[in-house]
Amino acid sequence: MTKGQGFGGFGLGKMKELTEAFKKAQQVQEGAKKLQEELEIMEITGEAGGGLVKVILSGNQEPRRVEISPDVLAEGAEVLSDLVLAATKDAYNKSTATMRERMEELTGGLNLPGL
Repeated sequence: MTKGQGFGGFGLGKMKELTEAFKKAQQVQEGAKKLQEELEIMEITGEAGGGLVKVILSGNQEPRRVEISPDVLAEGAEVLSDLVLAATKDAYNKSTATMRERMEELTGGLNLPGL
């Protein structure tokens, strides 16, 4: 072992980097808990048919409710089914994008040494 290098060349500079990484990781963990709480109360609306059908999900993609305009009922079951599916996909895509954006905000700048 060479003088001043510590264990296996893991000197003070690397130790400081590792300590900073642990601090950042802890901040991310705390932020993730807060984000989970925010997503739980968030409502994301998917729409189809120009707003005639709406599907509302939580930020965690839990179904909350479906809103169907009486105007669309005369179109028949097949059209209504297609609109509900389209609105569900819209809500799902929006919620996925929201979760991805929020996680990127949360983990941005997290540089773990050696990874």
